[in-house]
Amino acid sequence: MKLHGDITINNRLYSAGTEVPWFTIYPFFLLHMAVFGVSGFFMAYAIERPPTLFLYLHGGIAIAIYTMLYVAIFGLDEVKWMAINAGLGVLGIYSQIDWLLAGFGKTIGHYPYYIHVIPFAYFVLYTFLLRHAVIDLTGSREDPVRKRGAEVGYVVLSLAISAASWFAGGHG
Repeated sequence: MKLHGDITINNRLYSAGTEVPWFTIYPFFLLHMAVFGVSGFFMAYAIERPPTLFLYLHGGIAIAIYTMLYVAIFGLDEVKWMAINAGLGVLGIYSQIDWLLAGFGKTIGHYPYYIHVIPFAYFVLYTFLLRHAVIDLTGSREDPVRKRGAEVGYVVLSLAISAASWFAGGHG
């Protein structure tokens, strides 16, 4: 993958335009974001929730840093499309968060709308990272035909997961 901005990994500076192997990016970010995303999820939906300001500071700072890193790694145009697709995918996100909460005997409606901001933002960032991992792990980034196939497969699988979570959450 070719970096779109400067980034330091293990005290080594990689300049914009540098090719870095996928394994220098994805294992760390997938694990790191999963840990922060899960902690943000549990804080937002806990029975004894921390103050909303703490939730926003904890999650907001991390989300801002991840977004800046995404711009450096993937480029501003890709991050712009992340935001566009998030707007289009709110219903899918809503259904999947609701489905996850159902596992704890709750629904998304049990919480005020502003509590969902941090978990929704983590969801958007994580699925963005997953899409790029699929593109890179299939060797599709520089091959338009393979990239289109990987993206179609990703969209079909994502829609199937969204539909399954929607119906599993009792919406259908």
